[in-house]
Amino acid sequence: MKKFKLPLVLLFLFFGLSNFAQQGPPAISKIKVTGKIVDKNSKQPLEYATIALKNTKNPKAISGGITNAKGEYEADVIPGVYDITIEFISFKPIEIKGKSITEKTSLGTIGLEEDASQLNEVVIRAEKSSVEIKLDKKVYNVGQDMMVKGGTVSDVLDNVPSVSVDTEGNVSLRGSDNIRILIDGRPSYAVNIAETLRQLPADAIDKVEVITNPSARYDAEGGSGIINIILKKGKNQGFNGTVIASTGIPETYGLSANLNYKTEKLNYFTTAGYNHRTNEGAGKTNSEYFNVDGTTKNFLYEDRETERVRDGFNGRAGIEWTVAPNTFWTNAINYQKNTGKNTDLINYNNYDPAYNFTGSTYRLGTGENESENVEYTSNLIKNFNDKGHKLTVDGSISRNTDDENSLITGSNNFNNTLNNQVQKQTQLQADYVLPIGEGSQFEAGYKGSFGDLNNEYYVLDDQGIKIDNLSNTLEYKENINALYSSYGFKKNKFSYLFGLRWEDTNIEVNLLETNEYNTKKYNNLFPSAFVSYEISDQSNITTSYSKRLSRPRGRFMNPAVNYSSNVNIFQGNPDLDPALTNKFDVGYIKRWEKVTFNTSAYFEDTKDVFSFVRSPTGDIVTPDGEVVTPAPGEEIDGIPVIKSQPINLGKEQKFGFEFTLNYSPFKIWKLNSNFNFYNVKTTGEHSYIDNKGVLVVQNLDNQANNWFARINSKLTLPYKIDWQLNATYNGGQKTAQGKSLDQFGMNTSFSKDVMKDKGTIAFNISDIFNTRVMRSYTYLENQTSYSEMQFRKRQFNLSFTYRFNKTKNEREKNAPPRNEGGSEGGGEFPG
Repeated sequence: MKKFKLPLVLLFLFFGLSNFAQQGPPAISKIKVTGKIVDKNSKQPLEYATIALKNTKNPKAISGGITNAKGEYEADVIPGVYDITIEFISFKPIEIKGKSITEKTSLGTIGLEEDASQLNEVVIRAEKSSVEIKLDKKVYNVGQDMMVKGGTVSDVLDNVPSVSVDTEGNVSLRGSDNIRILIDGRPSYAVNIAETLRQLPADAIDKVEVITNPSARYDAEGGSGIINIILKKGKNQGFNGTVIASTGIPETYGLSANLNYKTEKLNYFTTAGYNHRTNEGAGKTNSEYFNVDGTTKNFLYEDRETERVRDGFNGRAGIEWTVAPNTFWTNAINYQKNTGKNTDLINYNNYDPAYNFTGSTYRLGTGENESENVEYTSNLIKNFNDKGHKLTVDGSISRNTDDENSLITGSNNFNNTLNNQVQKQTQLQADYVLPIGEGSQFEAGYKGSFGDLNNEYYVLDDQGIKIDNLSNTLEYKENINALYSSYGFKKNKFSYLFGLRWEDTNIEVNLLETNEYNTKKYNNLFPSAFVSYEISDQSNITTSYSKRLSRPRGRFMNPAVNYSSNVNIFQGNPDLDPALTNKFDVGYIKRWEKVTFNTSAYFEDTKDVFSFVRSPTGDIVTPDGEVVTPAPGEEIDGIPVIKSQPINLGKEQKFGFEFTLNYSPFKIWKLNSNFNFYNVKTTGEHSYIDNKGVLVVQNLDNQANNWFARINSKLTLPYKIDWQLNATYNGGQKTAQGKSLDQFGMNTSFSKDVMKDKGTIAFNISDIFNTRVMRSYTYLENQTSYSEMQFRKRQFNLSFTYRFNKTKNEREKNAPPRNEGGSEGGGEFPG
């Protein structure tokens, strides 16, 4: 198989496009049409009003524009005679017939008058999600086809192209969970980000930014990309909001509210919610053990039943203050609190080589946990003019605590574990954007991120005495300073964005009980480059490159042993190094009247990639359930304990392609589909000393294909009932020590607007066929295992949403320009 030189292909593609642009037919010279649109009565500018120009001799020749925050617009047209339409929601449209445009033209200031017949109607919520293609990201403005009524942010993300969410709520991008998740441009430092996303109601989302190849303005963290979730902030005058109540089976219920009050200079916004959720799960691990000569030694079958009960409160409150016409200051406080109870019952059934039952034991784990997160954020924007020249300053302080107490009892088993964690985080950032002439922009900034985590983990015996070799205190300190600059410009049909980021990292990983101290200091340069070519108004092609980094965090670093099973355990690795990735991407988008097609090919080359390996610990679980450590050379009858642990494997190369297709065959039916295929090749080995003192080297070289597909359908049934159906398929994949099997899941929902469209009743079924089960085979030297795990069984949910004081003339887009991307944003470079 020939090696694929992707950078060379990108180079040829770039020069080929340049040559095409230069040698193609001569372009028709276009001229600019400009103007301003305001409210006729208040004289306030109308942002996001639309202007459409249709050539009277060639109706297919349509041009147009959208107003900015100042109500201003510009459109490029060829000389001719045009019918012009100017529109804004809940205002009477204005039409200008037969306007001759032969040179640069200003239509002046046009005032639109409110349509009195619409003033008391309910807001028209966006039915169809729109996507903005920018040089360094895709922005999905969430509409009703992507929204899961009565659902959560996790449910919405599971409908976003390229993004998937598993049964535990873990988010992945293009099949990789090595990503960075931001909320309003800032990373969440909650211990469990999946739990945070499942607390926020779906109705709170405004847009989702998918950044598969981030530019230099973003943190280098997240080898496979960034997902930025931007929450709504009410922008219309007066008091308005949304209230959602829900209930479900297994026992689930919740109440949330999104409220807003706006005056001329102040905008108060808040989101608060409480939810009680019960997740029932099940699993099993069937293992066959072999003698040295390859014959069967015995069998062990583990059957598991789990139940997780969570009570959570999520609150967010903030104020946006228009300090001056060009200065805006936003302050917000986020608060989360979760309490939960876990029950985990495992039955162990033993069989001899002839599969005769020889005995059983059990292990019951019960636990309680409580977490609390408080975060204060502040954002100041100073606009020097209306051309994009601005300075943004951000700051945030957060504190997170997580306390867990678990008790394990059973046949010859007693263990009590205490896990207490405190995490503090401070961030400072400044971004400066300077437009340079027409179509070009310079940007520079600084970011400092300073974190301190203390994790105390104790394992107590049946006398309440700490077991020293299983207990430890992890102290993790992380200080990161970063500088970046970027320059973007547009020339003819080409758009360019080049950037460079420098990050200096200082990390301390200390195990206080065993006096192990590790300091990791490194600094890196992270270049990025983006080139886009506009083939036509309906299609364009983009090529990009960036260098990324993945720092090990959380459970990857924590050496505390997870003893939910006494024969299959998990332990973190505090000596992990960061992984570095070079990313290349080629993308193409084409729009038709009813179809939007978006595809991309990508290549990722990662050094020191994280990988999970399984190996024997040397301990043995005897037939009566006791864990013993044999002396060197001693043979003890029983089941070997297998440990799963992350390591820096070596090298990984990933090549893939994906496409997204949005199709609306009829007004009442919308289809969205997403397909992703990739090939992964890993190279590396892992070594350990077995209980006989022998060095064992595991060759972990592996090459495998995987694919992922999803289709989402929304159909409006009679009586205006909306029916949404979502199906997801994950293909199986070969791994270095076995293989994972395919997985299929399907969700559906029905919703109906009531009370003159002020309310919505929705009924959802998650995992209709109860098939979202993780299945895998593991092949070790003396053991073969088959595992199944279902973290969340099928669920039913009923919800009611009520909207008040949200009228059709709500100026959702008339807020002052601000940095919606939060601490990760600067200027915007159009695609």
